[in-house]
Amino acid sequence: MKRFKRILAVAAALTFAGGSAAALSGCADGGEEVVLRVCNWEEYIDLGGWGEDEVIDLESGNIFGENSMVDDFTEWFNSTHDFSVKVEYSTFGTNEDLYNRLSLGDVYDLVCPSDYMLMKLIAEGNYVEFSDGFLDTGNEENYYANGVSRYIDGAEESIFAENGWNKKAACYMWGTTGLVYNPEQAEETDVSTWALLMNENYKRQVTIKDNVRDAYFAALGIINAEALKGELIREERSKLLNDTDGETIARAEDVLKAIKENVYSFETDSGKADMVTGKVVANYQWSGDAVYIMDEADGDENNPVELWYSVPDECTNLWFDGWIKLKKGVEWNEKRSIAAEAFVNFLSRPDNAVRNMYYIGYTSAIAAETVFEYMEWNYGAEDGDMNYDLGYFFGEDKILSVDAADFVVEGENINKGRQLFAQYPPQNVIDRSVVMLDFGDKLGEINRMWINVRCLDLKDISPAVYGVVSAVAAAAVIGICLYVFRYKIFIREPKEK
Repeated sequence: MKRFKRILAVAAALTFAGGSAAALSGCADGGEEVVLRVCNWEEYIDLGGWGEDEVIDLESGNIFGENSMVDDFTEWFNSTHDFSVKVEYSTFGTNEDLYNRLSLGDVYDLVCPSDYMLMKLIAEGNYVEFSDGFLDTGNEENYYANGVSRYIDGAEESIFAENGWNKKAACYMWGTTGLVYNPEQAEETDVSTWALLMNENYKRQVTIKDNVRDAYFAALGIINAEALKGELIREERSKLLNDTDGETIARAEDVLKAIKENVYSFETDSGKADMVTGKVVANYQWSGDAVYIMDEADGDENNPVELWYSVPDECTNLWFDGWIKLKKGVEWNEKRSIAAEAFVNFLSRPDNAVRNMYYIGYTSAIAAETVFEYMEWNYGAEDGDMNYDLGYFFGEDKILSVDAADFVVEGENINKGRQLFAQYPPQNVIDRSVVMLDFGDKLGEINRMWINVRCLDLKDISPAVYGVVSAVAAAAVIGICLYVFRYKIFIREPKEK
């Protein structure tokens, strides 16, 4: 397994937003310069600076990240278009962070939120469709249109078509959610279910994501465990895992409170280090970060540990992060719209898709032959003992010189557990996956439930404690009133002269 580069000093590196990118943006003929405002997840693009030992040496050619992807795009665009571009690249930490910025008046031309936030922005009408020229498969240089997996986009039965995102968004990365675990300390049967999160045999040894969407999904997986293990079509499975009626929210609150009492912590990013250092034995994780964790644990020079990734038998959240052109940014400027589509297209060029995958560990939506070759470079073996079928994703219409069904990898347990499994889940995992939808008008009720779980819930306070708290509060109010009264009687402002 060839490990992707550890991301270092990201905050400092992101200064290219107004620095080196600007230095490259001058137009040779002194023509118009367009500012393209891009906002993406933190640590979610190749920042360059690879070491000499990190060359990806494929048969089709070497791939190497010397400069940041944004710098390379700027240089390429300015040499191939009749106007120049300057990229103002910024990042966000959560979908809600991005949405709050937009609500407060920040303007971007191109952003890359997750599936449910795409739904929200589309429902609000804050988008501009990708042009017919961008989606024209007859143009060989339309890398997204020609390279995106038919499973994700480009076919009537694709995930994007199913959720109404065709032409409105372009998929960047995708994956599943599951459990990273130490097989020496956690039983396979235990990590094959979301109930691990409330399994008292692992009390204070497991972490869960500190956000309401991932936590709520796991809770519904536990609540509907028996039904989900049955023979369900995708629509039935989706209905169970996107249920937001009042009774279900109340049951989810009870489950999450039980989980809170059992887990080591709710975490946003610390779970990666906690797994690598052995502080916990299992961690609720996104597939891309699972790859990062396993790579880091494998490469620990002092104490290498083989960690695994499990997708619970009940279900997994099939998530997507996608590019969307915002109406408030590009609507009145055709050149910014052209630059935004060119940015997405440049990132979709097969060698650039590989660069981003290598750097961040997540899985590109691009199913080009170069990407398939990269998978073989990472995981393939001449004398492997198992076929790992990726036909659903790559497909013969995308991979012309190889048969995805004959993709051979080494290891008797490769179908469940390690990096390939996390990056490209097999068909049986896809079959039990569900896209989590926007909460819509139930968001407020679910957020109140989450506050009850994560913060002090008055319903859980005993009458005695509630009485003491009330008495203290009353005393404080009386004290303030007496102070104000005394102030008014004994302290007089001097009369005006």
